[in-house]
Amino acid sequence: MEQNINQLRQEFATKKKELSILRFRLNQQNKEKEEAYRAIRSSRDKVKARTSQIKTLKEERDMLTKDVRNLKKERNKLNEAVKKESSVKRELDEKKKDLQGKIDNKETPSMLKKQIEELEFKLETEAIQYNKEKEFRKTLKDLQSRYRKVADAEELWKKVNSASTNLPQVRRDAQDSHKSVQVKADASQQKHEEMLNLYKQIKQFREEEKPNAHKYIELKKAYEATQIELTEVQKRVDELSKLFKDDSEQNYKAKAHKKTEEVKEKMRKGKKLSTEDILAFQAMKD
Repeated sequence: MEQNINQLRQEFATKKKELSILRFRLNQQNKEKEEAYRAIRSSRDKVKARTSQIKTLKEERDMLTKDVRNLKKERNKLNEAVKKESSVKRELDEKKKDLQGKIDNKETPSMLKKQIEELEFKLETEAIQYNKEKEFRKTLKDLQSRYRKVADAEELWKKVNSASTNLPQVRRDAQDSHKSVQVKADASQQKHEEMLNLYKQIKQFREEEKPNAHKYIELKKAYEATQIELTEVQKRVDELSKLFKDDSEQNYKAKAHKKTEEVKEKMRKGKKLSTEDILAFQAMKD
């Protein structure tokens, strides 16, 4: 019996030491596990932040791309206007060149109109000989023909001048529109490249996460295994602790009972009781 008690006490001491080791191991495993989890969380937070940036950049890029499409339409209209204005100017320049050899540049519509009005007034108000009238009417017809040509030429000059003014302005507008297209297109491309760089970073973070995720799974398994082992050892320690506590109480009661019987025997025999005897007897009565 004594041998069994000693073996159990030895087991109790061993299990308590084992329990202490397991608690230390569990604490270390938990630290390592949490460290691996923080590394995973860090990678995922970085991915989340980059994903949010990509969403913002995509919205900005798409808006710029839409602006580019609209600006290209406007630029194309302006380019068509440049072609049209250039064609009109060439046509007017050709007409101008053709007229320059057919009219007197010194004559003006107002000058010829005045001559026509004077001659018409003369024909209407004066008595003129037939031959002279015939000559005047021929002159009038010539003046009217020259007036029409000079008036047409003057109108043509106005159109030429207008075309000469319009064409450079339309050209400038087309060039400005093209520059706007380039600026927006470059900005859109820059946003796109930033997105590609962020996608690259996300891929890198996910690759970095893989070993940490594997490590975390292994550490969690080890942690849970240690928890199970610790629970079993703790259970045995509790059992042994209760056993020794019960045994101590039983020993105490047995000793107290024995002491009481001794005190009673002394009292029957009329022997003097010691202070220890009196205290023991009172304890049993309580």
